[in-house]
Amino acid sequence: MTMVCHRPEGLDKLEAQTNFSKRELQVLYRGFKNECPSGVVNEDTFKQIYSQFFPHGDLQYHQCNPPVSPPDASTYAHYLFNAFDSAHSGSIKFEDFVTALSILLRGSVREKLQWTFNLYDINKDGYINKEEMTDIVRAIYDMMGKYTYPALKTDAPKLHVEAFFQKMDKNRDGVVTLDEFILSCQEDENIMKSLQLFENVI
Repeated sequence: MTMVCHRPEGLDKLEAQTNFSKRELQVLYRGFKNECPSGVVNEDTFKQIYSQFFPHGDLQYHQCNPPVSPPDASTYAHYLFNAFDSAHSGSIKFEDFVTALSILLRGSVREKLQWTFNLYDINKDGYINKEEMTDIVRAIYDMMGKYTYPALKTDAPKLHVEAFFQKMDKNRDGVVTLDEFILSCQEDENIMKSLQLFENVI
């Protein structure tokens, strides 16, 4: 069986489209090809790679009283995959990966916030509603929240979403627009600091 390989656009074009130098793109491409020899990543592979960043089901979870299951990053990885897969093709090519990385690491504040808004806007209708936000927050809690100390209460995702809408939904119409999202984030010092955290790490 022949493996179909995807070759990325020329480095000159990618250099013009991103905030990376040609040398940085070469390093990123080597790493990408190492993980994904075919040149594309489907959702299952993406989830496998992403789950490597989180603890697996070792003894610490089974020794809890009562025992708890290990963190599950798969739902959050699904939403993250969809945000990287901007063409909704069902796979991530190097161009998709490097474009998103360029925004997240070196984009302007507005670009980073737009990308984050797109992650939360699950149905891509241009608004974040409470159901979408609850789905994302639950996924984050499934991945990390259950294992914090002290343990988070079961209604924590709901309270988190209520606080989010209290702050972000400026006109109280039950949805958050991109402009409301950007304005609210820019008013929050902690969010602005976290956006700068990974700048120029490559």
